[in-house]
Amino acid sequence: MYYKKFDNAQEAFEYYYDLINNYGIIVNNTKVLYNVGFDILNPNDNTISTPWRKWNKDYADYEWDWYLNGDNNAEEISKKAKIWKNMMDENCNVNSNYGYQWRRNNQLNKIIELLKKDKTTRKASISLYDGKEIDLYKKDTICTYAINFYITDNKLNIQALMRSNDLVYGFCNDQYCFSKLQKLVADELNIETGTYFHFACNMHIYERHYKLKNK
Repeated sequence: MYYKKFDNAQEAFEYYYDLINNYGIIVNNTKVLYNVGFDILNPNDNTISTPWRKWNKDYADYEWDWYLNGDNNAEEISKKAKIWKNMMDENCNVNSNYGYQWRRNNQLNKIIELLKKDKTTRKASISLYDGKEIDLYKKDTICTYAINFYITDNKLNIQALMRSNDLVYGFCNDQYCFSKLQKLVADELNIETGTYFHFACNMHIYERHYKLKNK
């Protein structure tokens, strides 16, 4: 397992871009590292200003607002990011609106109530990918298994557990939304945010991005 600690998301992105490019195993059209886990110590420092990445905060905020809305119809967001077009079903719906998933069975509100009642609970976990629903994942398979929440030193920490994680697009936008979710729940609990732990079973870079840094 590749375990590190970083001050912020940008440090993590730049470190793993070089590591995967140099040491990743080539699988199909990607370079891959398996079982990658790391802490981000200041999760509110969640923007990526690496010049060659050209990360779009406006889009990331739009995606976050879409998650908050909880509507899994991707017709509008697909106008801003074409990747969603390939993931939509015949009704323009997707599985990977994370807000839609954490609203199912009122998961998010329930874990907030759990944490309010018991700061030591180990049950504050929301599930996103669900193997029991694999037949529904014909066009869009959710990349995140679960997000766990726990309190230490009166600060809210989270663990984002990824099934598959593209570093260049997936990680940069996912960590932004998950760290904002961490802040949202911390505010509900009236406590500060702690650390953000990110674990990817498969963290990869697509072939088209191998030379992104050089460009």
